[in-house]
Parts: sequence; C-alpha cells; structure tokens
Amino acid sequence: MSKTPLVLPCLLAGCGLLADGLSAVAADWPMWGRTPSRNMVAPDAGPIAVDFEPGHIVGRGDQIDPTTTKGVRWIAKLGSQTYGNPTIANGKVYVGTNNGSPRDPKYKGDRSALYCLDEKTGELIWQLNVPKLGAGKVSDWEFLGICSSAAVDGDRVYIVTNLCDVVCLDAEGMRNGNQGMQEEGAYLAGAGRPPIELGETDADILWRYDMREELGIFPHNVTSTSPLVVGDMVYVATSNGVDWSHINIPSPLAPAMIALNKHTGELAGEEGAGISQRVMHCNWSSPSYVESEGRPMVIFGAGDGYTYGFGVEPKPDEDGFLILPELWRVDCNPPEYRFDADGNPIKYATAPGPSEIISTPVIYDDKVYISIGQDPEHGEGVGALTCIDPNQTGDVTDSAIIWQFKGVDRSISTASVHDGLVYVADYSGNVHCLDAETGELYWTHDTLAHIWGSTLVADGKVFIGNEDGFLTILKTGKEMEVLAEIEFNAPIYASPVYANGVLYIATQTHLFAIGPEAD
Repeated sequence: MSKTPLVLPCLLAGCGLLADGLSAVAADWPMWGRTPSRNMVAPDAGPIAVDFEPGHIVGRGDQIDPTTTKGVRWIAKLGSQTYGNPTIANGKVYVGTNNGSPRDPKYKGDRSALYCLDEKTGELIWQLNVPKLGAGKVSDWEFLGICSSAAVDGDRVYIVTNLCDVVCLDAEGMRNGNQGMQEEGAYLAGAGRPPIELGETDADILWRYDMREELGIFPHNVTSTSPLVVGDMVYVATSNGVDWSHINIPSPLAPAMIALNKHTGELAGEEGAGISQRVMHCNWSSPSYVESEGRPMVIFGAGDGYTYGFGVEPKPDEDGFLILPELWRVDCNPPEYRFDADGNPIKYATAPGPSEIISTPVIYDDKVYISIGQDPEHGEGVGALTCIDPNQTGDVTDSAIIWQFKGVDRSISTASVHDGLVYVADYSGNVHCLDAETGELYWTHDTLAHIWGSTLVADGKVFIGNEDGFLTILKTGKEMEVLAEIEFNAPIYASPVYANGVLYIATQTHLFAIGPEAD
C-alpha cells in the first residue's frame, strides 16, 4: 500500500523554442500532444507499472482513502466534471476543470477553473477561476469547466477559457506580484459584481483576447481548443459554430482559426477559407504544425469536415485583413457519407452522414493523420481515419489522400503513431491498430464503453480511458494483447499523458499521478 498522502485542499530560427518545439525540459509534456506535431507518444518513457491501484472512495463522498492505493505518487481533487487534458512543464501540472469542489471560498457556484499544481506533491499553487457566460447550453454549457489544455512557453501559460477568451498567464501566478493586466478582480468576478480580492493562489493574467467581442464568434455549447505556440504566434480554433437551432450560423464570416501575437495578444492573422460558412456544428479541433519540404504550415481540422494546411506568414487581402494563406485542403469525408446513391445530400447528425473534425491532426514521418467525428451527443455513426500528403497545393482531395480507413466509427480522439503503427480510438469504444504506411488493419479491441479521450503510447504500451472509468493498457505491436484493465472511481474523459517518469490520469473528479513515490 502507498503511504503517499492524499492532496485535497519557434521552430523557425530565433523563435525561442527548442528544435523539437518544446519550450520546457525534454521530458515535460508542455502542450496538448506534447509537441506541435501533436503525436500522442512519450518517447523513452518507462518503466510504467500496470499493477497500480487507484484506491477506493471513502463512504459516500468523493475523497479517496490513500491506504487503499498502490503505485500512486499523489492524488489531487478536481471539480465535479473534468475534460481538460493535463500538461506538465517546469515543475508544474496544469489541468482544466470546474468549480465543483471549490478550493477557495470566494469562488462560489458554477464556474470554470484551470488548476496549477506542484508536480512533486499535487498541491495547488494557483488557479484561474472564471465565471460563466450565462448563456447556458447554447454557448457555455453548465458545469463543464475549462476544456482547453494549457500550452506552456517559458514562463508563460496560454489557455482558452469558457468565456471564449484566449488568455496568457504568468506561470508563477500572483506569487511574484501582479504583472500585465491589472483588472483581474473585476474580470474574475463577472459583469455586475464587485471585484474579487485577489491572493497568492490566484492567476496572474498578462493579457486576454476576447474572441466574441473582437471577432463576433458564436461558440456552440462550449469553447474548446488547445493553443499551439510556434515562434511569436499563438494559434487557436475559435469554436465558432451554429446556434441552438443547429441550423442557423450566427457568424458565417467569422474565422474558424486565428493567430495572435504571443507577447501582446494582438490579432496577427486569421484563416480566410470560409470555413464558418460551411460549419456543420462547431470548430473544436486544435491546430498542429509541420515544416514539410521547407514549407512551414499550420494544420487544422475544421468544422466543415476538411483538413487544411495554412501558411504561417499572414498576408493582407484586398480588404486589408491579415489572412493566413490557404496552401491546401482535403475533404476527410468519403463521398458516400455526404451523398446517397442518387446524389442526394445525407443529413448531418444521422448515423450514415458526414462529420466535422474534432480530433487534432497528427504529423508523423511527413504525413498527416486525422479522424472525423461529431459531438458525442449525436451518438455513434460512420467514421474515417485519413492519411494525407501535406506537400501538395489546392483542393487536393483526389490526390493527397494516401489511404483512408473506414473501419473506424465516429471519433473525437487524436491518434498516436509509433514505430510505423497508428493507434486510434473511436467513440464507440474501439481501439484500432493500423499500418502507418498502408492503412492495413492489424487488430481492434473493444473497451465496451464510449471513448472521449485519446490513446497514449509510452513504454511499449497503449493507454486509453473510457466513459465507464476503466483504463485499458494494451501492448504495442501488430498482435493485440491486453496487459491490464484498471477501474477508477469516475469516468475518464481526458487523455492519459506522461512526463518525467509519471503517468497522469484525470478522471471526472481526481487527477492521479502514477509512479514512484515522492522523496
């Protein structure tokens, strides 16, 4: 039994990033997908035990008895709903959650939070705790919390909040004084309320960019995207989508993805491909980055079901708007998902119909891997995993698709590609292993519950959580082998990540740091 105490209370020259895109030490996990390629793989990880025990809940509450755990370094209490994936950098762990278990009595009720925790102990260092939009399920679903994963660049932390704001935070919080923005108290209180008196456990906001106010963005259900920091830019999806009717698009001319100056928060560029005019539901994906054949580009899976490659240098259009040039686009929906045998459009949100892209594009060996899917509220349906050649120009749907696998159902999961194999989960609960070059299927494993998160490959193992709270651990390779199925105390919607010898599993209510006990 563990004796560890439970914790409750640029890639371009001169950009300031390391060659592999990391701004923290090599063993950290400083952004969603670890590097700008967004590949869910932890190189040189291990050994990771598969016989750990997450412990048992005490009585009818939500606290875990630490004497019932095994192989657990620490456990941190989160809110009541957690969808943000952990990131780890420079001795700190960042995770998005809600205010279901308030850490500070001045923050009451339904709010959203980003926790900054001590990597060694799991103790709270500071939190960003923001109010809700007040729009309910239409634009800021009740009790969802912050769904974005933080991106750490040096001493700055970038996050997208439920208020449809992109914010830049001081990694030290208020402990080193109030830098940058001075009106945090009023901002965190919410409109019409007296300013909150800030303390050392509060976040220090350096700047914020309000996408609703500045761009007319209409976030559907929730704002959800994870920032990509490359050079002097921060790239984010805007979460622009349909309204409550699921038919009308309130802001068809607003961009689906933008670039901000990472130092000032000023708008530096936006996509001009007209994605919002074709959006099926929302733009929730996160951008990735690759420099292919000397051509740097941001890869974006969009709400119209296409994957795009955009140039990184904004250029003014005829109206003076700074536009990220479109290099190529690929429709990731097979034709039979969009039209029936008689050529009639198939209705969206039906099982045989088309899907947008919610997963994140992954770059491996100069190829892009991306799956299509829909809001889990829409249920299960047909999907596709597509392998794309990013070195073409124009609408290259007919020529840039290297292979497409239709045996995967709708998926909101990002792939892991390692040693020539692709591991990807779908919402139906299946994990698939395919050949990265050909798309040949080697095996499929059914976890028997819906999957929201993404696979992690580390230490010769594939880790994946599901809605029933089971973490399945599979052996990597062309032959399927289940190494363990470990039951946690709550559903697992976030993705497993690994950093500095520790495996992190976020359930709806707790964050588990699994590995050697602290000194």
